[in-house]
Amino acid sequence: MAEELLRVTNLSVSFRMYQGALTHTLVAGMHDVNLHLNCGEILAVVGASGSGKSLLAHAVLGILPYNAVTSGEMRYRGELLDAVLQEQLRGREMALIPQSVTYLDPLMRVGKEVCGLYGAPADMAATFRRLHLEERVERLYPFQLSGGMARRVLFSTAVITDASLIIADEPTPGMDVKSAVEALQLLRELADAGKGVLLITHDIDLAVEVADNVAVFYEGRTVDMASAAAFHGDGAELVHPYTKALYHALPQNDFTVYTAAEVTQMTAAGGA
Repeated sequence: MAEELLRVTNLSVSFRMYQGALTHTLVAGMHDVNLHLNCGEILAVVGASGSGKSLLAHAVLGILPYNAVTSGEMRYRGELLDAVLQEQLRGREMALIPQSVTYLDPLMRVGKEVCGLYGAPADMAATFRRLHLEERVERLYPFQLSGGMARRVLFSTAVITDASLIIADEPTPGMDVKSAVEALQLLRELADAGKGVLLITHDIDLAVEVADNVAVFYEGRTVDMASAAAFHGDGAELVHPYTKALYHALPQNDFTVYTAAEVTQMTAAGGA
């Protein structure tokens, strides 16, 4: 049986919004999030924009803003994932492929940024070849990269490390089709080699191509966890009504549209 790498239990994140110097209110970001990821697996986290997917990534890595308030529990290899452990693991055992290309340091050449503290030049060269990046790219600055090239560079910064957990937050927008396919296949190979991959995306089609399991988010919480293999045919193996609705809303499934009231009723069926 595969070792459990990450478990999130009843995780909630709120933000203090100050009203004057002494008073504040709490604004919920996500609540009662439950999921788990084993070594050797890809867990896709899917849901609409604003449903809390990226917030989950930041919570796991311990990079939430100063006004965040968290509750619940996260464990990494069975050990409580608190702020001290997050700092020890971040960039070593846990690596992020961020959503925004602004994560690239505009004053640092690409090669230095990709290798960072823990990457090796030989690994960078091999990864660049795999992602169709020319050798000269390592000598460029971020402003000299196209959008697709910048995405592939971000991808490289995470996959050349020896991290056991790779969090990929919308990793393929801006890539051409060939590069996107290669990037996802690389994630699959890393998982097959024993790493755990948390793939955050709004694209269900993309998710089920490479993932083992799918966690479905809606309005800041997990409403379902299902096998990626269940997302095929008429979706008869899917159980949760909201997950079924997402699947049937895909263009190849007749683009079925649901009202807000119907969605509310579906999600009231309970979380994962």
